[in-house]
Amino acid sequence: MPGLTPVSAVQSSILKAPLRIVSIGGGTGLSTLLSGLKKHARGVQSAPVAGSPEVDITAVVTVTDDGGSSGRLRKDFDILPPGDIRNCMTALSEDEHLLSHLFEYRFVGGRGLKGHSFGNLFLTAMHQITGDFAQAVKLSSEILAIRGRIFPATSTNVTLEALLENGKLVRGETNISKSRQAIRQIMLAPANCEPLPETLEAITRADLITLGPGSLYTSVVPNLLVNGIPEAIEKSSAMKVYFVNLMWQPGETINFTASAHLRAIQDHAKRKLIDCVVVNSAEISPSLRRMYAREKVKPVENDLAMLSKLGVKVVTADLVSDTSISPHRIRHDSSALAAVVIDLASRSRAHLVRRAALAAQRLRFK
Repeated sequence: MPGLTPVSAVQSSILKAPLRIVSIGGGTGLSTLLSGLKKHARGVQSAPVAGSPEVDITAVVTVTDDGGSSGRLRKDFDILPPGDIRNCMTALSEDEHLLSHLFEYRFVGGRGLKGHSFGNLFLTAMHQITGDFAQAVKLSSEILAIRGRIFPATSTNVTLEALLENGKLVRGETNISKSRQAIRQIMLAPANCEPLPETLEAITRADLITLGPGSLYTSVVPNLLVNGIPEAIEKSSAMKVYFVNLMWQPGETINFTASAHLRAIQDHAKRKLIDCVVVNSAEISPSLRRMYAREKVKPVENDLAMLSKLGVKVVTADLVSDTSISPHRIRHDSSALAAVVIDLASRSRAHLVRRAALAAQRLRFK
């Protein structure tokens, strides 16, 4: 049919372009995912995995940490906490092994230095030079030749607050994590905080938007409390995917099923954001189950029927890291996470291209 060839050419061109993935979260969960995705992104020194689609990675990172080195630097220099940003930079760096030694190195002595990580100090110094934390992250990322872009969720120095089921208000991420009362609601103070324009642009252009894995209330939800971010996610044509945690988390998600995680996200975002939920299908060894049971922690139940009732698609995959790598911890496997993300991003891109092609055809034959 006349007119179809140009559309097909456009389709082909778009399908070959790097998959645009926006990953939202914080803590070790986000850095684990980024570490896996990095192998599929074109870097300065090496090409992505052979036969795999190339990816364009944007990480949006929560900035509410107030403990340890990050907390001390926040107090001393009135900056955003660098810890989660540092972890993401290490995960996306060209030479993760070398930089993990340097950026994760913690001083064991020295007045004022003890307990600080070199990476946190590096970012603090860059902030002092530039006067802007987002710019400090950008320049540091260029120096380290990371395979992607990293944006703090907001440039406002925010504090995390939690309203507990008993009515008590707890301030600060560290105190919230220590609490053993169920969380009713998470808030940011000040509540009126803005995202970076680059974050909203990346969300708008994305093929896939991921949330998690990671601490539900202290790594994932805080990003959704920043003005404009949930609205941008909702309006984006990309598929929105949530990676459910493997285990309950003391202080946050004891007794939570997969659907309870999802409901908490939707409730805080005040809208239905998630199209697809990814859950783990791998068995967890009895020895690890017993070890976690001593802390009254169990694997998250995959209540698939309830997830279906909530109107989301469910993807199951073997996501548990090899126990020889982390024999005493249950962790997500970075390569397995990346494989799921790339598959879903490819499907989302194909859907978006088909939809655009159909719209173009309708315009041509009006």
